[in-house]
Amino acid sequence: MSAIDAILKKYWGYDSFRPLQREIINSVVAGCDAVALLPTGGGKSITYQVPAMAMDGVAIVVTPLIALMKDQVDALRKKGIKAVAINSSMPYREIDAALDNCVYGDVKLLYIAPERIDTLIFRKRVVKMQVSLIAVDEAHCISEWGYDFRPSYLKISVLRDILPEVPVMALTATATSLVLRDIEFHLRLDSPQVFRASFARANLSFIVRRGENKPEQILRVVEGVPGSGIVYTRTRSDAEQLADFLKDKEVSADFYHAGLGYRLRTLRQQEWMDGKIRVIVATNAFGMGIDKADVRFVVHHQIPESIEAYYQEAGRAGRDGKRAYAVVVYNEGDNLAARRRIEMEYPPLDTIKAVYESLFNYLQVSIGGGKDEIYDFRLTEFAARFKIFSATALNAIKILELNGYMTLTDEMDNPSRVMFRVRRDDLYKVRVDKAELDSFLKMLMRSYTGLFSGFVAIDEKYLARVSGYTEQKVIDMLMNLSQMKVIHLIPRRSSPLLILTEERLPTGDVVISAATYQRRREQSELRSAAIVEYVQAEDECRSLVLRRYFDEQADEPCGVCDVCIQRKQSGIELEKSMAATESIEKFILQLLSQEDAQYDLRTLMSRIPGSSNIALNVIRRMIASSTISQLPNGAIKISR
Repeated sequence: MSAIDAILKKYWGYDSFRPLQREIINSVVAGCDAVALLPTGGGKSITYQVPAMAMDGVAIVVTPLIALMKDQVDALRKKGIKAVAINSSMPYREIDAALDNCVYGDVKLLYIAPERIDTLIFRKRVVKMQVSLIAVDEAHCISEWGYDFRPSYLKISVLRDILPEVPVMALTATATSLVLRDIEFHLRLDSPQVFRASFARANLSFIVRRGENKPEQILRVVEGVPGSGIVYTRTRSDAEQLADFLKDKEVSADFYHAGLGYRLRTLRQQEWMDGKIRVIVATNAFGMGIDKADVRFVVHHQIPESIEAYYQEAGRAGRDGKRAYAVVVYNEGDNLAARRRIEMEYPPLDTIKAVYESLFNYLQVSIGGGKDEIYDFRLTEFAARFKIFSATALNAIKILELNGYMTLTDEMDNPSRVMFRVRRDDLYKVRVDKAELDSFLKMLMRSYTGLFSGFVAIDEKYLARVSGYTEQKVIDMLMNLSQMKVIHLIPRRSSPLLILTEERLPTGDVVISAATYQRRREQSELRSAAIVEYVQAEDECRSLVLRRYFDEQADEPCGVCDVCIQRKQSGIELEKSMAATESIEKFILQLLSQEDAQYDLRTLMSRIPGSSNIALNVIRRMIASSTISQLPNGAIKISR
């Protein structure tokens, strides 16, 4: 048995690797850069966690998802693997202690949010670490062509200067050839080996159901497919109403969204994982990092924002390899809703600048101040105070983030954390001198380990239950111990964080670049057109449509989607599609061959006849192959 096989068996209990996992791991262990494109449920985390255990030193894992980061660290610790995480929600002294453990301790995996890479405390410590590898999760976030571009990802390349000999691996579930090219360029990968799994899912049936009565359509799926499932909705109110509808029909169901408290979200997620709840009706806040193999169906109540988002969410069904169903419930009203959503996502530039000014007034930050400061941020309170529609405010902040002015983290619930400030011997004196705290300290140490070496998350409700005190009494005793300098106490906090990456400017000096506004709006419209085309298609295998969107050469129909079943898909339809592709490519070349011809993406798309989805894929492939090119201002021209 090889070393990596032994590690897989010891810590994960598996006898063998999934397809491509071994090859990816061997590449990284050999010191090579790598790009791993594995679909949702394909086992990406194993590909960096196993080599982290096989190599000397600590592996740095960059991920934008703070909640997922915490889940992964907790799961690794349960396996006996030492892992830590640092993100913007943590106070300086906690980050300091975590980084110390990476330098002087035996930590094997350090999870870090991308915006922390450029901080002084991290850059000073990382040069002292023995780093085995750098893993960049959700690597598509580094590409402006990607559906989830995050400017903070562009800072990751700094690690190449600090750690030039350390292998880098980039991981993503959804990426076109253009996005993969951006990943290689921005991460400065050195002749990376690219491992690309097929987007085909032989056991997953892709289905579109049309109808005005969506709840009834969803009920038919739930009643017709035994087993566990997820129903995705666009809004929190839809999640609650649809869950109530299913419960009225005697379906074991409940709802999940970010508006629920942390404990209730955790409880509902666990009840669904354990099978106590059969159907979870949720916004897209649900699902990241959840490894439930026996999900039999994933239903979308409305069309998703993009094919990338749809494929990732639908891919949570059927991870055990057994038959599963990915269903979109669609009606013509979804087209109007998609157009309205894009209008809301890109408020007028004057509105964005007004939100910028209101934000700094809300935070009480004067011109020239605020750089690198971090604030708890409550969007609804801000919007109400300045009489701004919450969705408008949020979308304006997202555009300001794309332009590098600030970063808004996901909503998170950070439990209280405790670490002893005194040694064990000194603690005995405290317990003697303060008899009323003696039993509480004993109970605290019995309940949690590691309190003398680092910060440990605690639960006041649990401590109240096992001690017999009220929850408020537990909080008071913890505060008392903190004031006595017996413990470091970081109180519970539940809110997103707003990180100011630049100082406040006069509003007139705020610049919104065309690349982050007009160009990204065009791309949003094209992605929306692609998912609409997918649900409206009636003459081509849905799996083939998805695979070709991701630039995978495929010509064998799946045989199990609704189109294949109902129309008995034949090769004739594929030939029609290929002919259409060739025709569009010739049309684009002819259009751009005219003297000095340049078109922005929207204008070019408006001139191309036929399917917008096929046209979009043709344009992307032509740019990827350098047949045509896109200038910094967004204009498209023929390559010379």
